[in-house]
Amino acid sequence: MSILHTVNKSPFERPAVESCAQYALPGSAILLIEDGVYAARAGTRVQAALEALTDVRIFALEPDLKARGIRSDDVFEGVTVVGYDGFVDLAVEHDKIQSWL
Repeated sequence: MSILHTVNKSPFERPAVESCAQYALPGSAILLIEDGVYAARAGTRVQAALEALTDVRIFALEPDLKARGIRSDDVFEGVTVVGYDGFVDLAVEHDKIQSWL
């Protein structure tokens, strides 16, 4: 069973990204939304935790990146930037959605 994990909290406020990374199984995906997109920036302390995940795809929602002044160039390699249509595609593609608060 594949799970789409959504994280909407900043990694500098709550440990949601790290907790999510501990439970994300191969074949699942993580979508960073709202303040969660700060975890997609290159050079943050959570980059290593996300890069260490094997066979877990990582996405960041482009409108939320733009709203926070983060350019697509600022995200670390391995993060795929998607729009709302990509969010819908991910939700349809996975069996379950787990929101991390």
